[in-house]
Amino acid sequence: MHSSARHVADALRERGVTGQVRELPDPAPTAATAAAQLGCEVGAIANSLVFSADGAPLLVLTSGAHRVDTAKVALLVGAGRVKRADPEFVREATGQVIGGVAPVGHPRPLRTLVDQWLGGYDVVWAAAGHPHTVFPTSFAELVRITGGTPPTWGPATRPARPRPARRRDDPAGAGGARLMP
Repeated sequence: MHSSARHVADALRERGVTGQVRELPDPAPTAATAAAQLGCEVGAIANSLVFSADGAPLLVLTSGAHRVDTAKVALLVGAGRVKRADPEFVREATGQVIGGVAPVGHPRPLRTLVDQWLGGYDVVWAAAGHPHTVFPTSFAELVRITGGTPPTWGPATRPARPRPARRRDDPAGAGGARLMP
């Protein structure tokens, strides 16, 4: 196992996570490639995306079925500007490479947002520090181990379109409360 993945496995154990780090035969730099190798829905993949929020690192754990709306994230975190971080910024903030960024195991704690949509899955898969490694977890566990915040929409950040009705495939009731359009 790669040293970054071992470091993440240690961090997971320290936080009481029982899911084991699994090595995949092929790299899984995208949610689609991870889902194909794991035999799960793309939405059950927790993408770990690092952004620069006014120069500070921000980790967004989002369902692989979604894209992050940086304008909404900026409103949620009170930042003037949120932009996708470059590889050097990601490595400095997390100690990990893009395509394998885990929710934990970083040099310093990162402010983290966790997509409520992930709550619709019993098992969520997250990267474990290297593009070949993942671990099983849950929405509640991701919030707990990261100290993350599931976004709460206030008047300034509420989506412009009406909030959709609760759908059968939306058991968490996340609807319009996602970070994604």
